Amino acid sequence: MAGFEHHDLQGETIDLGTGTGRLAIGAAMMGSKQVVGVDIDERSITLARENAIAAGVRVKWVVSDIKEVVGAYDTVIMNPPYGTRSPHVDVQFLERAFELAPVSYSIHKSSTRKFLRRVIERKNRRIDEMRSMSLDIPHLFPFHQKKWEKIDVDLYRIMS
Repeated sequence: MAGFEHHDLQGETIDLGTGTGRLAIGAAMMGSKQVVGVDIDERSITLARENAIAAGVRVKWVVSDIKEVVGAYDTVIMNPPYGTRSPHVDVQFLERAFELAPVSYSIHKSSTRKFLRRVIERKNRRIDEMRSMSLDIPHLFPFHQKKWEKIDVDLYRIMS
């Protein structure tokens, strides 16, 4: 399941909590008409901007809290915070994604699968597809305790 399989990345795409810009840059490389990457951390946006230049793609970068994002998009892509440091912050990202676009791709810890299914159903959305995988997370933030950590995650395609 990828955005190109469903042609979800042809229109306007927004990456909420973009971090280093990996997903936004990927969407731009896949041919999205317009890509916006949003993160509250200015340092992350600076790094994302540099990564986009190195990749040779155009992305509009915005330093903002996701609550302040306005507009309508075709697709939201995101790898939100997993809610381990701030409980249910991942739910806040999902709720915002549902307000911004009819299609969302979102990555979450596999251990939260049952909880997330209930959240998604309560918001009158449906999980169209889900794929499980592992991500290797590098030590990027002061609260990270290991140089690398393997996290089991699920990638969801969620529809209105």
